[in-house]
Formats: sequence, C-alpha cells, structure tokens
Amino acid sequence: MDTTAVHDSKNSTLVPVLGLSFFAVASGFLMSLIPLSLTSFGLDNSLVPWLASIFYLGLLVGATSIERVVSKIGHRVAFVVFLCLLIASIITMLLLPIEAVWLGARFIAGMAVAGVFVVVESWLLMADSAKARAKRLGLYMTSLYGGSALGQLAIGPLGTDGVTPYFYVIGLLMFAILPPLLIKAGQPESRAQEKMKIRDIKKLSRPAIIGCLISGLLLGPIYGLMPLYISTQAMQAQYTGMLMASIVLGGMLVQPLVSYLSTRVSKSLLMAMFSLLGTFAVVGVLGSQSLLVLGMSYLMLGAASFALYPIAITLACDALPMAKIVSATEIMLFSYSIGSVLGPLLATKLTQSSNGILYYLGAIMLTTCFYMLIKSIEKLESGHKPVAGL
Repeated sequence: MDTTAVHDSKNSTLVPVLGLSFFAVASGFLMSLIPLSLTSFGLDNSLVPWLASIFYLGLLVGATSIERVVSKIGHRVAFVVFLCLLIASIITMLLLPIEAVWLGARFIAGMAVAGVFVVVESWLLMADSAKARAKRLGLYMTSLYGGSALGQLAIGPLGTDGVTPYFYVIGLLMFAILPPLLIKAGQPESRAQEKMKIRDIKKLSRPAIIGCLISGLLLGPIYGLMPLYISTQAMQAQYTGMLMASIVLGGMLVQPLVSYLSTRVSKSLLMAMFSLLGTFAVVGVLGSQSLLVLGMSYLMLGAASFALYPIAITLACDALPMAKIVSATEIMLFSYSIGSVLGPLLATKLTQSSNGILYYLGAIMLTTCFYMLIKSIEKLESGHKPVAGL
C-alpha cells in the first residue's frame, strides 16, 4: 500500500477544500437551476417541492451508510466515487426528462452529496483540538458557501433553459474530481472507524442534534423553494440570482465569526443569537421597500441560517475520539437530512399566502431562539462553564 497516501502532510486541508470549492459552485448553481428549468424540459412547477424533498431523502438515506464506504476505500477515493455518482445522476436527468426519472435521479444525487459532506467534514474534523476543529470547519463552510454564492450568480449569464447550463455544472464537478484524483498525499491516517452505539448517541448533545435538524428545516426550503419564490415577486424577479447569492454570501461571510465565537461562547446561546438575527431578517424582507434593504435582509437571513450547522456539529464532536468522528458526522447529517426532507413540504403548506415561505422561516427561527436560550440558561444554572458545555 502507498503509505504516503496515509501519512503525508498530516491530514492536509488542501485536497478536500479545493475539491469542495468546485463542487460548491456547481451545487449552488444546480440547486437554483433545477426549479427554474423545469418548464424548459416540459415538467410542471408543482414538482419543485417534491424534487427538493426527495433529494434530501437521498441525503438522509446516504447518511446512514457512508461510514462503511469510507472505512473500506478511504477518504480520497470515496470523494471521487461520490462526485462521479453525482455527475451520473445529472446526465440521467438530461437524457430522460421524465418526472419519475428526475425524482429517482435527485434521490441518487442526495446520496452522493451525503457522501461528499461526510467525507469532507470528517476529513477536516479529524484534528487534535476543539480550536483546530472549529478553524477547519470554518474554512470548510466558507469554501462551501462562497462557492454556492458564486454558483447562484451564474443564473443570469448562463441562463436556466435547456441542457447547456447543466453542461457547465458537469464541467465544474469534473474539476472537483481532479484534486482527490491527482493528489494522493494528505488524507486522514488509515485507522479503524467505530460505529457509534445507541448509548453513545444518547450522550450526544441534544442542542447539537436539534441544531442540525433546524438547519435542515431552514436550508431545505431556502435551496429548494426560495429561487421560485423570489422569481415570482414583482420587485425581486429580475434579481433572482443576485438575491439568492446574497443569502449564500451571508452564510459564507459569517463563518469566520462562527469559528471565533464557537470556542468562546456557549454554543446553544450562540445558536439562539443567530436564530434571533434570522427572525429580524425575515421581518426585514417582508417590510423592505428598496433593493438595498432587501439585499441586506437576505444577507442576514443567510448568515443566520447557515451559521447553525457548523455550531451544532462542532458541539457534537467536541469531546469525541478520532475513531468516532465519521460516525458522528453521519448522525448529524442524518438529523439535518430529516429536517431537509420535511422543510420544503412543511413550507408549501403555507403557499396560500404569497409570503408563506417567509412566515415559515420566521416561525422556525423564533422557536429555535427560545429553545436554545432555555437550554443555555439551564446549562448556566447547572453550574457548568458555558464555553465548554452547551
């Protein structure tokens, strides 16, 4: 066996972050492209929430089996395999523009993306200290959301009609494959991964699990339904790509702050603060009369929504040994996926109102704020230090 692939560079961040950056641009464009391109393929817009939910159902199913794949073939090869599977799902959609085929392809795509997330997150979280983990996860989230924001901006120049925009997505995913394919050094050390048992899962922080669930309840509708919502608003329609980019850009810009605060402030209190920020952002979107205020409100909404997952996952992994990191990231992704499956379907229950998705996001944010605030107060009253605890 090539030992350099195992030990060199001491678990370098170069390969996962570089590959993830190309993946993020492609994924960001694709998530907005799919709901906006349905009519050009002769598909009805009523398919939008189902495509979003079945993608996250695939994410949920995939999150239960990634650990075994990574254990057998390693992080680097697994990264390549999951990206290839995602490309295959897109090609299938282009060849067969049929509702059932698209639903099946998006389910497979969800499983592939679950693999990408678990591989990259566990790769970066295998660090020696909580501070190093927070710093690496901040780098991961910045690359992911920065690339996604850039992908949203492609909607205008590349368009959303026909197969051509999808070819750009496939090309970007092929670039994402190159770093793990060509650079063999720097992946985590080859070690036995331990599957977390029920008693171990029970010991995981409840706010961490709830935080990942809430993140899914928010981001599922934001990715799956928000592009269509913006495109139907009179003042916003012509700025769909820019406003979606503002949401994701907010998620990118907040990551350094999240990394800094997550080792200094109670993580449940931090999630409460960002949830409150998200509530104010929803009010700002609903009441804005200018494009500038609207853009800033969407930026704040993105910052709040995308901050919850990295805080929650670092909270879950803070006290875990290296051998259980992959399994823990699976569990957190599983929780996120449940929220992502339910989110678009729950949000569509409010579509009788033109601003239904915003009312839904505001309600979730406000409820989360109260829950996390209560948990942080309970932790303070228990006499534990807020930094290392909840």
